[in-house]
Amino acid sequence: MKSVRDWVFSQLLASPRQLSGNGNFFHGGPTGEEFDDQARTSSLIAPPVLADAGCSSDMNQDNRRYSTSQQVPVEDPSPHNQNTDDKMMDPLVKIEDLQVKFLRLLQRFGQSQDNILAVKVLYRLHLATLIRAGESDMKMVNLRSDRTRAIAREQEAAGIPDLDFSIRILVLGKTGVGKSATINSIFDQTKTETDAFQPATDCIREVKGSVNGIKVTFIDTPGFLPLCVRNVKRNRKIMLSVKKFIRRSPPDIVLYFERLDLISMGFSDFPLLKLMTEVFGTAIWFNTILVMTHSSSTLPEGSSGYPFSYESYVTQCTDLVQQSIHQAVSDARLENQVLLVENHPQCRRNVKGEQILPNGQIWKSRFLLLCICTKVLGDANALLGFRDSIELGPLGNTRVPSMPHLLSSFLRHRSLSSPSEAENEIDEILASEIDEEDEYDQLPPIKILKKSQFERLSKSQKKSYLEELGYREILYFKKQLKEESRRRKENKLSKEECLPNDITPDEQTSSEAVMLPDMVVPPSFDPDCLAYRYRCLVTSDQWLVRPVLDLQGWDHDVGFDGINLETAVEIKRNVFASIAGQITKDKHDFNIHSESAAAYVDPEGPTYCIGLDVQSSGKDMIYTVHGNTKLRNFKHNVTDCGVSLTSFGNKNYVGAKLEDSLLVGKRLKLVMNAGRMGGSGQVAYGGSFEAILRGADYPVRNDNISLTMTALSFNKEVVLTGGFQSEFRPIRGLNMSVNANLNSRKMGQVCIKLNSSAHMEIALLAVFSIFRGLLCRKAAENRSTEALETG
Repeated sequence: MKSVRDWVFSQLLASPRQLSGNGNFFHGGPTGEEFDDQARTSSLIAPPVLADAGCSSDMNQDNRRYSTSQQVPVEDPSPHNQNTDDKMMDPLVKIEDLQVKFLRLLQRFGQSQDNILAVKVLYRLHLATLIRAGESDMKMVNLRSDRTRAIAREQEAAGIPDLDFSIRILVLGKTGVGKSATINSIFDQTKTETDAFQPATDCIREVKGSVNGIKVTFIDTPGFLPLCVRNVKRNRKIMLSVKKFIRRSPPDIVLYFERLDLISMGFSDFPLLKLMTEVFGTAIWFNTILVMTHSSSTLPEGSSGYPFSYESYVTQCTDLVQQSIHQAVSDARLENQVLLVENHPQCRRNVKGEQILPNGQIWKSRFLLLCICTKVLGDANALLGFRDSIELGPLGNTRVPSMPHLLSSFLRHRSLSSPSEAENEIDEILASEIDEEDEYDQLPPIKILKKSQFERLSKSQKKSYLEELGYREILYFKKQLKEESRRRKENKLSKEECLPNDITPDEQTSSEAVMLPDMVVPPSFDPDCLAYRYRCLVTSDQWLVRPVLDLQGWDHDVGFDGINLETAVEIKRNVFASIAGQITKDKHDFNIHSESAAAYVDPEGPTYCIGLDVQSSGKDMIYTVHGNTKLRNFKHNVTDCGVSLTSFGNKNYVGAKLEDSLLVGKRLKLVMNAGRMGGSGQVAYGGSFEAILRGADYPVRNDNISLTMTALSFNKEVVLTGGFQSEFRPIRGLNMSVNANLNSRKMGQVCIKLNSSAHMEIALLAVFSIFRGLLCRKAAENRSTEALETG
């Protein structure tokens, strides 16, 4: 089960709009291509443009003070006030300080704490505090949250201490989209040169300034040229120089600029965005905000001849840009925030002189608020170490198999010893009775009654007669099994005496091909029977190849789209191999499932086995290599040691198991195993105990009762499962199978199967159950329909 800590961690990373995640695009050493361009890109870097102390923006100066009558003492988070666990409390204090800064920034810029962006940031900071505080300190975290709000009001009202908060913003985009003009609009003064007819920024430079006491640094870059063959090299050169520049001092936010009035249905910046992803890495898009300039331009006309509505046009344009980013990153989960900007001096203004957009939004306030929120979330992620926890890429790369399923499959897997392994076990059971006289030969003759004669018997006579026939049947089959076991031993001895080591038994035997029974073909409109299409032969080469019939195929069609292959041969003396697999293919899918193994059986020692399993999973393949060693400690005790390596995509999983089976007498068999499976930072442990009690007539009849106890441990959770399985014949002519299991999660199932050729009441009972189930389902559908109509 998930702990509160794990739940909080998942909630903190749940939003697809997380913009301040992985920062790998500015870390790592320079590539060879960067070294080649270092001499050429040095001219692109200019000295920083420093802020003018007397020209800082005074935007929203009337809202810099937040009036409050509540006075709360400010606590000093110095080391002498901390407890002994400094390593635990230090990140917690830093998160609280970050929350206080954010609350002060909201007051300074006149933003309400009920703003949707502010609510999201405060919620995630609260989750971050929960992660660091631990599950036992939730009440204390709630008290700290109320205290930080009071501290923020007190500090902002007093202006002490000074608010130490700065933002570094990287500006990217094509030339002429308004990057430099937006920087000037934020500072309310001309910091960089602009030109409406030609590129004005020809080198990378830092533009520093202050907005309401907040230090803001823009990294202005040369604009990218429209992507064509001759401009690819120049754009790559600019990107490499930017990557080199920001490595020394990484940005907090990335702004990617586009002109809203130039985006149309034919818009496609995919080649440029793909080049950015290749140079900077997919992680750059976590920090990126889409900036749409010229947001107050005249809207184009729609298909009806009337201009688009402002909201629908903005949504359509931003969706086009976002889709291009999804294609470049190969991941549709990313969703970047959007900022609308208008830098024209004739832009409409409100009473306070602030520029507003056609939808009534004050774009500069939202610009600064979104940048602050992104910066605060990035700092919180850095404190908690979440920067490398998110990866972008195709969804297929994130698929991982279930670790408990891999382990349970590995524990249930039985290794190959020899094709006659089951026969050898039966021979051992019959060996103790081989010297005894066959009871069947000692029985007196019995008269087999006709059906009319049997009907004239009384009930007790019928019961005695059937019991006698059943007893004789068991003895007859046991006699046949003993004779087969005796022949196998004689053949084995004769082969060892006559055959040299380099001649295999297959070379000495030859038999005619045998036709397998025809498959059951579904009804068809064809005049002839189609069974001949699926006929196959069993030849002396030990290979069995059969077509796979598709029962849902079209009429007049071939009807099969796959092949089934099976073989089990003795390659050399005591060396066996087996292959079993099925391949199906149509126009869209290709599926394969195969199991191959080879084993060496030492008559006086252990048995070694190695195998390869291949299985398709969607468009991926799962490969499993496993090896086993069987040791016979005593006559009726076998120990099996096994290892496996499973490969799925670019992830590998290694497993190991130990199994021991003990045969007590002729009827009781005990099997115990334990194993471990690990990979991709996850580990699963498991084991099982199984007791099998066979019937008194085994191996003539396969009556048995099996009790199983299984334990699986994964992610600090243990699941216990108990199972019961039984096969028996309650009366003559009726076979019954019962299978039931229940686990510690209170989930389980019960399955009962009856097989009879003489009791028609069982079939009638099944028909009644099916008919009753259909009626109940119909009644439930009617009730749901009535509820919807009345509701």
